[in-house]
Order: sequence, then C-alpha cells, then structure tokens
Amino acid sequence: MISETVSVAVPGSVELPGDMEVPPSPRGVVLFVHGSGSSRHSPRNRAVAEDLRRQGWATLLTDLLSEEEERTDAVTGQYRFDIALLAERTVASVDWLSKYPVTEALPVHLFGASTGAAAALVAAAARSGPIVSVVSRGGRPDLAGDTLERVNVPVLMLVGGHDEQVLQLNQDAAQHLHPEHRIHIIPGATHLFEEPGALQQVAAAAHEWFLHAAETQLNRNNPR
Repeated sequence: MISETVSVAVPGSVELPGDMEVPPSPRGVVLFVHGSGSSRHSPRNRAVAEDLRRQGWATLLTDLLSEEEERTDAVTGQYRFDIALLAERTVASVDWLSKYPVTEALPVHLFGASTGAAAALVAAAARSGPIVSVVSRGGRPDLAGDTLERVNVPVLMLVGGHDEQVLQLNQDAAQHLHPEHRIHIIPGATHLFEEPGALQQVAAAAHEWFLHAAETQLNRNNPR
C-alpha cells in the first residue's frame, strides 16, 4: 500500500494538499470531489474511500480550496457554490493523476458530494478521456447547468430515501444527461447518510458502478 500526502498544483493559482493511497494492483483511481464547506478530511468521504480501497481502488482526496479561501468561505460562503472554480481544480487533480507514476495509466472515476457533484460533472465534460465515470452522493448535479448536456460518461446519482428535495433536483438534472445514468436511492438515509450502514451501501453501489463503467469503456475500446 502506498500512502502519502501530495500537492496538486493548479496552474496560475494555488497548490492543494491531498491524501493519495494506492493498494496493490489497483483497479483504477477514485478522485473525491468535496462539497459545500467540506475538505479532504470529510469523515463521510474518508469512510467511503476506505471501503473502496478494500475493494482494490486507489483513492485521492484533495482540498479544493486553499487555507485562506477556506477561512473566507467559512464566514462568507463565497466559494462553496463557485462550481467553475471547483471544477477547474478538479480538472487540475485529474491532470495530476495522469502524471503521477503510480496512477498515470489508470482510469479515473470521480466521486462528488453535494456541490462537488456538480464540479465533478463539469470536470468530466472537460476530461472525458481519463475520466470514465461519475458517482454523486447527495449531490447537486443541477448546479452543473448546461454542462450536463456535454457529459458523456456514465453517471450514478446516490440519494437518501428521506432526502426528498435533493431527489427532485437529481431527477430534474437526469433529464439533461445523455449517457447511461441512474438514480439509486439508499432507503432510510437522510442527506448526510449518517444512518447505520448507509455509507457502506454508498460505497458498495459506487464500487459496482465503477466496475460497470470500466467494463463499458473496455468494450467500447475493443469492439468484437
């Protein structure tokens, strides 16, 4: 297992710290895109990442804001809904993975939470080569706006069964997605998936989706 703290440079902007962990013979790499007011230390995303590593996925959890930006955002909320900024930094992380020796040949899957789901979808539209799928957890894909029409990788939207407002927003966004997509409801879960077993269900559904997307890409690249 490789485990190290890394630094992702955003051209002309900031350097973002990240936690890179790679199990032996990884299936691919999952980049976590955090949501409103969160960071790479999100306990929910870290729990999902740990489950995914046990299934053979490498994971990268990065901050999307600098320390100064985080302090400003905590007071003003200035950056948490700046989807263009968050997406730009997600793209920089994807580009970093394509140059990191251990992951440069691996397919990239994005796991976005809350507003991070919108940033992940915008990034997927910009980097559909290395990125092969997107999973949204309690996400706001609607905030991706017109970019939803340009996404061309499979998208899984995970929503808590008691998170009715977000479910409606996901259903509305799904109407603008052209590639394969699915809304998967986690029964009994609320927006933060704090209920016992909810995050394990999230991780299991994400794992299956990543496998399916990888197989779909393989079949597309090697038609019979």
